[in-house]
Amino acid sequence: MFKKVLVAEDMDSVNHAVASVLTDLNIQEVAHAQYCDKAFVLAKKAIQDNNPFDLLICDLSFKPDHRDEKITSGQELIKTLKTEDNKLKILVHSIEDHPQTVINLFNSGSVNGYVCKDRNGMRELKEAIIALGNGFSYKSPQIEALIKQDNLLILNDFEVNLLSCIANGLTQDEIPDYFKRNSISPNSKSSIEKRLKELREEFNANTTPHLISIVKDLKLI
Repeated sequence: MFKKVLVAEDMDSVNHAVASVLTDLNIQEVAHAQYCDKAFVLAKKAIQDNNPFDLLICDLSFKPDHRDEKITSGQELIKTLKTEDNKLKILVHSIEDHPQTVINLFNSGSVNGYVCKDRNGMRELKEAIIALGNGFSYKSPQIEALIKQDNLLILNDFEVNLLSCIANGLTQDEIPDYFKRNSISPNSKSSIEKRLKELREEFNANTTPHLISIVKDLKLI
């Protein structure tokens, strides 16, 4: 079982509930952070002290306030901390249940478990911590059901990168250079134009901006 756990969660009520679960599991050392930057600082210091956290329990969305945060989302925090300590086990605890989000996180190799915040959330959180502590992964039953749908619309990494670039204002002429700089392939102009054309047809989009609007509405990017 884990000995040292970091909880990144901005809601007091959820923090109290998670703390109760961790107490039931006899986890002795627990730190809480209501902001991603604070979570990063705590984790970084623990690494420097040669006493790193075993597990991060992390929400994905954090409500912004007056603070000027460098890390603003759970996804960013997970990616950053996994780079600092690839042995860190990560359990997502979030209301977000979109299949694309879940699949992207698991495909990245960054997370080991995913629990939905719902009426069964604390029971499943306890099950997930035990599973991860025993070397297994864990997904809430509703997450498992969602990602096993036959008609599920999911974009691969190349498609997500391509559409995200366009959504962020890059032109089709600029994307090949961006892909090459970031080791994303295929990165030829012809392959990018071809896949964009195919995506417009698949999503029945009249134009590329129309395509971006559709995939955003579907929360695919």
